[in-house]
Amino acid sequence: MKHVAVPHVSLITVIEIVAILVGAFSGFVEARRKRMDIVGIFTVAFITAFGGGTLRDILLDKRPLFWVMHQEYAILIFILALVASPLMRTLRQILSERLIVIADAIGLGLFAVAGVSQAQAAHMPLFIAAMMGVITGIFGGVLRDIVCNEVPMVFRDGKPYAICAFFGCWMYIGLQYTEVSDDFALWSSAAAITIIRLLTWSFDLRIGKH
Repeated sequence: MKHVAVPHVSLITVIEIVAILVGAFSGFVEARRKRMDIVGIFTVAFITAFGGGTLRDILLDKRPLFWVMHQEYAILIFILALVASPLMRTLRQILSERLIVIADAIGLGLFAVAGVSQAQAAHMPLFIAAMMGVITGIFGGVLRDIVCNEVPMVFRDGKPYAICAFFGCWMYIGLQYTEVSDDFALWSSAAAITIIRLLTWSFDLRIGKH
């Protein structure tokens, strides 16, 4: 059996940055839909980008929180929020639902694999590690919807959003015990989550909702 290794820190950092940007984009779009001002746009983008990772770090008892340790993440969201309002006004006609769903699916995949890998680095049991990945993937969106006064999408539309993340996390855990590289395990699992999420959206697949 292959020794379970954690991907190199620099790779996790790249994935976290991309996931944060995608999450912030989702927050920008939702804040604009609600006609929020610059403070609202920054707040919604911030909690969408950092909510899942923050809860993960709290549950794993990691201090400082990842966005506190890397203040450049928060600064990046702040700068983007300053330009988001005029940019969104310009792009609102071309920001289709499909583009938003694609961005959301990419964020889900990246955040989830980052979460499960961090949990493994903390030597969590496998099931707990998978759940940490799911929490990291979905909780930012849950907070976004709550702040925007909506029932969180993951709890109401019947689509297997969290299930996609859960499957991908176990795929990553399983690949860790094979001969494939850690980088391949990470990226392929993130891609699988993204693709499955997009397929469930394209074919309108739902679970437990009539």
